[in-house]
Amino acid sequence: MRKGLIYMLAGALCLVLVAFFYMQNSAQTPLPVAATQNPASSTVRIGGETLRVTVAATEAARERGLSGRTGLLGDEGMLFVFPRDGTYAFWMKDMLFSIDIIWISPGGRIVHVAPNVSPATYPEDFVSPASARYVLEVPAGFVDAHGVKVGDIVGL
Repeated sequence: MRKGLIYMLAGALCLVLVAFFYMQNSAQTPLPVAATQNPASSTVRIGGETLRVTVAATEAARERGLSGRTGLLGDEGMLFVFPRDGTYAFWMKDMLFSIDIIWISPGGRIVHVAPNVSPATYPEDFVSPASARYVLEVPAGFVDAHGVKVGDIVGL
């Protein structure tokens, strides 16, 4: 009787440990499939449009962002990919044009939008009140022109 109880407790402990490690690793969603095929660029589907995006998946690329660029075409953007969910702040340091900023959950749902953010707002921070894994920067006016809103799904 006692031996069976010990085996049962050991089995339960193993299950708890497996579940714990699975949850820890699943919390770190990998890059979108297209981004892993070509880490420098990819496409996303948002607001009925397909955008070509530059993927910023490293700390250096995320820090640089769109700083110093002169603009984005209507079908371009930058997708910031973070290693874990969080509340990531963005600012317009060294930006030369306005953008819409879109925070996206690991499942691809839009959790926050900051439309028409101007370089004149620097050093103000823009941050989502909800946790996100991805942030998409698109040309200013894209959100309004395509009816993009919180709750929409982005095809990553």
